[in-house]
Amino acid sequence: MSRNLTKAEPWLVTTQRKLLLNVLQEAGTHIDAKELYRRANEQDPRISIATVYRSLQLFREMGLVDERRLGQVRCCYEIKRSGEHHHLVCRGCGRIIDVESPLIQQLVMQVQRENKFHVTRAELCLEGYCEECKERQK
Repeated sequence: MSRNLTKAEPWLVTTQRKLLLNVLQEAGTHIDAKELYRRANEQDPRISIATVYRSLQLFREMGLVDERRLGQVRCCYEIKRSGEHHHLVCRGCGRIIDVESPLIQQLVMQVQRENKFHVTRAELCLEGYCEECKERQK
């Protein structure tokens, strides 16, 4: 269970919200709302897609999850992590790969210095093809 939800007002902590957070944590990667609903519904058939969307909005507001618009129109969610990371998105299969690179942080620092601008968040999304999809195209 995430640290912030356990400290929340008791009325905010529902069984279904706990389930959704657990499913997000178990996913260990980016997951869209429909897949989150599908997985949660396997464990609790009473959960609705509306509950999933409302809960995701609440989780974002509470700082528990990050919402990313990756690729063409795909909106994904993941448990908030410490430290920034960036994404590679396969245009073939939709796979999302997390990337951490000191070069990106160096670039941000350089941009800040050169432009006298304080960056509070940097998000990099590179699209292309994973190895498997690249091989299939041959």
